[in-house]
Amino acid sequence: MDTINILFCGTGGQGILTAAEIVGLAAMYDGHHVKKSEVHGMAQRGGSVESHLRFGKEVFSPIIECGKADFLLSFEKGEHERMKFMLRKNNKSEIFKYIYVGSIIKTSWNFAGKLAKSIKSGNKTTVCR
Repeated sequence: MDTINILFCGTGGQGILTAAEIVGLAAMYDGHHVKKSEVHGMAQRGGSVESHLRFGKEVFSPIIECGKADFLLSFEKGEHERMKFMLRKNNKSEIFKYIYVGSIIKTSWNFAGKLAKSIKSGNKTTVCR
């Protein structure tokens, strides 16, 4: 399996880091080598938050290179527009859905399951709308 690159983005308080952690743990429990990095400068003030998650047989760097993301999970429309340049060319794997803080754990597990099915099937199209 090639390395899978997933970029989570949104604003402070939406659960971006929690969602990335849950998907990372799911990948690790599935036997993959996992690397994760996060950027959350002014997150406490509603600022931008992003988390890079990479997993596969062997992963060396936690940072996704520009134009190399397989999936973009955007929890906020403005952040979606700001970060879509990170997707691979001709990739239609933009996952765009608003997520509310109160249901982040349940929703993240839902994302993780749908994302895993999409990755295993080799289908790189939109997973959730």
